[in-house]
Amino acid sequence: MKNILFLSALTALSLASCKQNPEQKQPSQIVDLNKQPTIEKSSFGKTKDGQSLDLYTLKNVAGMTVTITNYGGTIVSWTAPDRNGKYEDITLGCDSISGYEKGVPYFGSIVGRYGNRIAKGKFSLEGKTYTLATNNGANHLHGGIKGFDKVVWNAMIVESPQPTLKLTYVSKDMEEGYPGNLSVEVIYTLLKDNSLKIEYSATTDKTTVVNLTNHAYFNLTGDMNNTILDHEIALNCDKFLPVDKTLIPTGELKSVEGTPFDFLTSQKIGARINDTLNEQIKFGGGYDHAWILKGQNTEGAMRSAAIVYEPKSGRAMEVLTTEPAIQFYTGNFLDGTIKGKGGVIYKKRSGFCLETEHYPDSPNQSKFPTTTLKPNQTYSTTTIYRFSVAK
Repeated sequence: MKNILFLSALTALSLASCKQNPEQKQPSQIVDLNKQPTIEKSSFGKTKDGQSLDLYTLKNVAGMTVTITNYGGTIVSWTAPDRNGKYEDITLGCDSISGYEKGVPYFGSIVGRYGNRIAKGKFSLEGKTYTLATNNGANHLHGGIKGFDKVVWNAMIVESPQPTLKLTYVSKDMEEGYPGNLSVEVIYTLLKDNSLKIEYSATTDKTTVVNLTNHAYFNLTGDMNNTILDHEIALNCDKFLPVDKTLIPTGELKSVEGTPFDFLTSQKIGARINDTLNEQIKFGGGYDHAWILKGQNTEGAMRSAAIVYEPKSGRAMEVLTTEPAIQFYTGNFLDGTIKGKGGVIYKKRSGFCLETEHYPDSPNQSKFPTTTLKPNQTYSTTTIYRFSVAK
């Protein structure tokens, strides 16, 4: 796995490179033609204020399952096969709604109205300044005190050849300080090739800002007692966004060359994560930065953003997206205080995140791609997480 290399922004890397053999074909998933894709609905209890919650289990013909609750549009579990065909849960989460309501760092949830940070909880649009909650030190993070991760979404099973779940939510004008009534739709589709496609769309009746993503924490070992430090990752990104001490981008787009942020060739996550001589690693406590995808960001075009490989299990995950950036976060703030599924204590580096998105703090940085959404426009973005196995 040492030679994974993104040759161009338009070339999606196959797992053949994991074996350093350009002629080797990516292993195919075993499909039982007698099986049918399914989606099942069950109860997930009630919130503290008495709202009933549901759990939807999507299963494809290969045997992969993704379980989603309408609380926060949260991915509660996600199973993927190892090289021996054993399916294990590869995401962090909680066994019950009470775990999520106690407070968790966005495990598997939809985050919005603005994913990532906005400096000092303020931004201006059309001559008016809007003030948001400062829930991350001096800054605003992931939509505020009650962001999209903490609301109950309307859920509907969609008639489709593949298991498909549609979630909708209307964020009212000035909810968490954001202007405009924002109508949001998120569609999860589990494909037969062990890919989960997530499609986001939104419209507004007043000019606003939008930056939606999913905040799944992955650990491809299937055992959350393990860290993610031996996972190997390649990012299709030749620039990243340096941040200040509060993790707000400085405005610079910096080359990854010669830095611990160069993942154009695959590296173990843990190889340089403790390089505290690097100011950016020190600020983040590891990796908690946005990388900029190589090449021109053509609207609506899917690009390969990242590939992660876990050597012991053989599991590999590719992330494809229409977004211009990806936030790579290495569980720096997990501190052993959260008990997750099966009673496992989530410690520092128990999971990593790959959040596809626009740049953090874009509303305050005119040189960044805009996240402004106006009436009569439609926000639309797609991300795919694709799993395979290296034999």
